[in-house]
Amino acid sequence: MNETDLNTLLARVATGDMDAFAQFYDATCDRVYGMTLRVLRDSGYSEEATQETFLAVWRGAAGYDPKSGSALSWILTMAHRRAVDRVRSESAATRRTVNYGIAETSREVDEVSESVERREIARLIHTGLETITPLQRQAIELAYFHGLTYREVSEHLGVALPTAKSRIRDGLIRLRQTVGAAA
Repeated sequence: MNETDLNTLLARVATGDMDAFAQFYDATCDRVYGMTLRVLRDSGYSEEATQETFLAVWRGAAGYDPKSGSALSWILTMAHRRAVDRVRSESAATRRTVNYGIAETSREVDEVSESVERREIARLIHTGLETITPLQRQAIELAYFHGLTYREVSEHLGVALPTAKSRIRDGLIRLRQTVGAAA
């Protein structure tokens, strides 16, 4: 399918035409999946990123401007960004796991005292989460407990990226003060 046909299909998708979306998907899905697979090197994550990309196409086709490039380059750029975001998200989750010692399994521990400490830490964090605003708490939970990137948090909450970052930063500062004072 040539670029003009893809541009026309995408314009129809912007009006909510499901048949045009199906044709656009059929014409571009292999290239989108291939792009995400090259970046992610994991078929499961690539399938998810491809699905997220096409969901974004369905929801945001009206934002496509043919003057800024072809429909194919638009969707491939979108797919690449989602794949890179996924890599960053997975990398951040791994760093958090390592930084907080969850991945360390080689040391001998007293299971009872470890359990008590975990419960106490969980209680302190839960208490601390009650002291921050609901907006900060929601942003922190999405980032730290669900492993979303800042961009994914901002999209999930429907706020600008700097707003999501500020909520997380300010909430963590307040949480650190609360938990630090209680410990």
